[in-house]
Amino acid sequence: MKSFIHTLFAAALSLLFAVQAFAAEKVNINTADAATLDRVLIGVGPAKAAAIIEYRKANGPFKSAEELAMVKGIGLSTIEQNRDRIELRTGATPAKPTGKPAAATAAPAKPVARR
Repeated sequence: MKSFIHTLFAAALSLLFAVQAFAAEKVNINTADAATLDRVLIGVGPAKAAAIIEYRKANGPFKSAEELAMVKGIGLSTIEQNRDRIELRTGATPAKPTGKPAAATAAPAKPVARR
């Protein structure tokens, strides 16, 4: 009976962690303020969050999550722990033009037979 309870407890605990992993809050490292970075990112406190903001101000938006390693105090292990929480969008980016006018991309209309 004890073994069954331990197994059930372990399964419930695993399920809890799995649900939390899927529900991890995301943060855009190119637009977030220091308080948000501190709250959302694992292993990033107020000082590291401020350093991320300063690096971003000095060097422009991050192009990859790995670029966070250029910030003093942020290592690759911190990036890996937060990979599913990091977003990189730099703003609303319009769709790339295809070079064709909009009318050219629509299917041609079939002529209507008149009698």
